[in-house]
Amino acid sequence: MSDATDLNVEDAPEGQEIIQTLPLDAWHRARGGRMVPFAGYEMPVQYEGIMAEHLWTRESAGLFDVSHMGQVVFTGENGLASVAAALEKVLPGDITGLGDRKNRYSLLLNEEGGILDDLMVTKRTLDGAEELYMVVNGATKYDDIAYLLDFIPDDATLNLLDEQALLALQGPKAVDALSRIVPGVEALVFMTAADFSWNDVPLWISRSGYTGEDGYEISIPAEHAAAFADLLCEQAEVKPIGLGARDSLRLEAGLPLYGHDLDPETTPVMADLGFALAKKRREAADFLGAERILAERENGPAVKRVGLTVAGRQPVREGASVVAEDGSVIGRVTSGGFAPSMGAPIAMAYVPTELATPGTTLKLLQRGKTHDATVTAMPFVPHRYVRSGAK
Repeated sequence: MSDATDLNVEDAPEGQEIIQTLPLDAWHRARGGRMVPFAGYEMPVQYEGIMAEHLWTRESAGLFDVSHMGQVVFTGENGLASVAAALEKVLPGDITGLGDRKNRYSLLLNEEGGILDDLMVTKRTLDGAEELYMVVNGATKYDDIAYLLDFIPDDATLNLLDEQALLALQGPKAVDALSRIVPGVEALVFMTAADFSWNDVPLWISRSGYTGEDGYEISIPAEHAAAFADLLCEQAEVKPIGLGARDSLRLEAGLPLYGHDLDPETTPVMADLGFALAKKRREAADFLGAERILAERENGPAVKRVGLTVAGRQPVREGASVVAEDGSVIGRVTSGGFAPSMGAPIAMAYVPTELATPGTTLKLLQRGKTHDATVTAMPFVPHRYVRSGAK
């Protein structure tokens, strides 16, 4: 029977959110992290300042605690074929053809083709057993698990790895710092992963990231996370980085944030995530919402996610309106802020597809004030992933 383990979270009083703590909660506080509620957890928003942390990550290596995210493992009594096939009902990526130790970005879809979450899937073999390892967003992980349990076969098992912490080391010098501690990680390339060991502690490490920079995600037993984080921060290249810089880094990289730029009303084509629709899956058209999604791919969606550069110095935030010359609302800003690497404000918005061409000028309305903006190709800052081997 399909099952999910360790999902017993006490119900909060009505109208009150459950706030959990990360395995590294005390570690963050000891290092001066300013803690705020995020995705149901107390998380560090900054240490020494968002601007400084952002630029440090672009120039060196930043350590992020992303243990709030859900690490999920799928296994099958009769192998992975039936599990992968079942997941393809709700994911438009090629899961059955996923190579060993290869990561794949995908989208969890509802029946209308709307996005319930974006996630990463990896096929791996540990201790002789094949499994699919999935990382989902922290704010949606329990809903994701409940949804997935309706689709996987009875001979499959779904386990939430809530005894694992997850750290992300991002930046051009991440490889230098991590390879001193875990030799061999330099051989990984973008969207690949492998198992490693540190002082007899098992690690699962992938090379990808959410900043546009080269970097790694390290899954480690929670009881060893603080010691490992200490060792990383002893490296000259590494400093701890908070949520504030994580958000400005991903915005510069043109990467959407679930719950802001992605939601159940938004399709992959609207979100400009067509690369997540595998060719063989498009041809089979056998995933949820395929008819709508493929029609949008062929004919264009009504609206599309775009990047915007904003004139002046004032950032335009999520919730601002995109307005026509007559003042009518024609779109919405879903992410926005000041881009430290560019020294200027930028944003992402959904606008009518006919206005989504780079170079198109638009008006943004925020708190009664109008701002000039220009549609700009993303990413705003070039990605620096290592795709063909580390130097």
